[in-house]
Amino acid sequence: MSHPQTTLPGQRPGVRKYVVASLVGNALEWYDFFLYATASAIVFGRLFFPADTDPLVGTMAAFAGFAVGFAARPLGGIIFGHIGDKLGRKQSLVMTLTIMGISTMLMGLLPTYAQVGVWAPALLIVLRILQGIAAGGEWGGGVLIISENSGNSRRGMLAAFSQGGISLGFVLSSLAFFLVQLMPEPEFLAWGWRLPFLVSIVLLGVGAYIRLKLPESKEFTEVRESRPEHRVPALDAIRAHPREILIAMGLRVAENGGSYIFLSFSIVYGVHVGVDKGLLLLAVAVSMLVSFGAYIFFGYLSDRIGRRPVYAFGAVGMGVMAFPFFAMIDANTPAVVILAFLIANGVCHGAMIGTQPAFFHELFSAEVRYSGMAIAHEIAAVFAGGVAPMIATALLLNFNSSAPVSLYLIGMVLVTLIAVAAAGGRKKHDDQRQETGQPAETVS
Repeated sequence: MSHPQTTLPGQRPGVRKYVVASLVGNALEWYDFFLYATASAIVFGRLFFPADTDPLVGTMAAFAGFAVGFAARPLGGIIFGHIGDKLGRKQSLVMTLTIMGISTMLMGLLPTYAQVGVWAPALLIVLRILQGIAAGGEWGGGVLIISENSGNSRRGMLAAFSQGGISLGFVLSSLAFFLVQLMPEPEFLAWGWRLPFLVSIVLLGVGAYIRLKLPESKEFTEVRESRPEHRVPALDAIRAHPREILIAMGLRVAENGGSYIFLSFSIVYGVHVGVDKGLLLLAVAVSMLVSFGAYIFFGYLSDRIGRRPVYAFGAVGMGVMAFPFFAMIDANTPAVVILAFLIANGVCHGAMIGTQPAFFHELFSAEVRYSGMAIAHEIAAVFAGGVAPMIATALLLNFNSSAPVSLYLIGMVLVTLIAVAAAGGRKKHDDQRQETGQPAETVS
């Protein structure tokens, strides 16, 4: 039985079902993707990339595999951006979820280095590449099924729910490992670590069902009916929006690179300085759970005062937090450690990622929007988040200090602030569209 839905000011009728579908689907898909990041910090270095010297060497090798997955994301962005702009957002999202779920389940079935030698890391990397391809196509579609079905006045808040799915996915993956690592270490290393990966096949069934029931994006349908189809949307996006792609890439540097320092490398650093691994995983999970509400708040705030001020606030905050974050971990006090993650993830990162969906939406025209957003989002992910944990671990290995990592983080923040300055006043464009009724691409 269908239930009546309340239409809020600025909403299109039925937008709630797109919000729920994006939120749940993103949570399930990013649960799979983030499992590798958590496992890299805890177990993969020991089981798949063994090193006879410093444990950080094995961890760094595992993070290299993590980076390979990011390198595959632009390919996924091009492939599924093409599918999303040609055939529809819905078809693309069902395909990305299926690839992600199967790849993650197979990771849980892999033999280790001790069992099959170099085949173990080789197979793990292949599956990580497939995860990267799926993740590369997921983000843009998850954002667009909300942003293309919501009005201008509430786009920031509503589209931020798609990022909330990413937050919940990280919480689920962190809690899954938090629970299984409570097992005795021999059992955990033998088979316990596999359980979070094997559960993904169940989540795949749930997510696929939800997305198959989802109607196509209204804006995509309207564009397909009124404008000629692009043969190669990715090339057309590059030709039509080169400046916007570069701006979007710059916006991603601090947001994506900083997030993986705060979320993945921080666990490595905390263990290195003697902080309990369970406390670190709990702090990450708590901060990401709180971040869900922060994303929605900052998305709402961007509707009121503009995308650039909110995004710049998050970037500046991340730069200010670069040194105190590690000092608070060094304190090795539960309340202080949790507070460090709450500020870094909930406030600094939250202000950027909560504003990002609407910000990116407004940079590109509808007929190539999926491709343009995906290309910028995923190429930036390679040299931002993809290499950040590996670079940070290498800096820690060489200098045995968090100071170089903090300076690296500040450098990423400066790149993003340049991009914010170059983006122009998006709030002004929003107001102009609401007054004239023009589509985004006309004003932009």
